[in-house]
Amino acid sequence: QVQLEESGGGLVQAGGSLRLSCAASGNIFSGYIRGWYRQAPGKQRELVATITWRGDTNYAASVKGRFTISRDNAKNTVYLQMNSLKPEDTAVYYCAVLGNPVYWGQGTQVTVSS
Repeated sequence: QVQLEESGGGLVQAGGSLRLSCAASGNIFSGYIRGWYRQAPGKQRELVATITWRGDTNYAASVKGRFTISRDNAKNTVYLQMNSLKPEDTAVYYCAVLGNPVYWGQGTQVTVSS
């Protein structure tokens, strides 16, 4: 049984920063790609960023240069540092382990006020 525990969401003003964390526990292969996704009201869930076991990263164009994904393999934890936040970043953010099957966290709300 794999569990993902997210933390770090909240309310922030535009231009501010937040750091999300996602700790994985259970029988999980550390080599899986880890990722962050988000879903805004009325919209589909979309990719934010992914990171491989060795640290190769991929970002959505809308967050590139503002968000940074990182991981601590020893702690089975992945982070998302979000800077220069915009109101359009408001969404529920989900962490994921891109295995077979894909494992999802419960989601954490990020709200950016203008």
